Amino acid sequence: MNGYVQAFKKYAVFDGRASRAEYWSFFVINLIVTLVLIVADVGMDQLNPEFGVGFLSGIYILFQTIPSIAICIRRLHDSGRSGWWFMVGFIALIGTLILLILLLLKSQAGPNRYGPNPRDERNRTREVPSIDPKQTGDASYLDLKNRRDS
Repeated sequence: MNGYVQAFKKYAVFDGRASRAEYWSFFVINLIVTLVLIVADVGMDQLNPEFGVGFLSGIYILFQTIPSIAICIRRLHDSGRSGWWFMVGFIALIGTLILLILLLLKSQAGPNRYGPNPRDERNRTREVPSIDPKQTGDASYLDLKNRRDS
């Protein structure tokens, strides 16, 4: 869910990197939301059979197009490739397979020309600083220490 939210927070940010987890969580949730909206359109008899979308799904598809392209480009950046590789997806069948393979590749270790590795950044923010209870004046620590010393 975090990747989905992050993609919309970076609505039109085409620079930087996106981890595999961020990209694929966005992709899966986006697919589910689109399918649910298509079913809702069918239920409300709003589905246009010519285009395969209805009012709700059409609005959502327009709304999520830019974030989808942006996160795809950031994912390509994460594996060290230019965002222009996104265009290979427009080649019938073979281009889609090539793009899929590129999106599945591991992240380039460490920083690259597109920025720091998002996985490294995530690990840094997860580190919890150790707090010395003696410095904070935590009474429970001091009581425990005094009991042991006695």
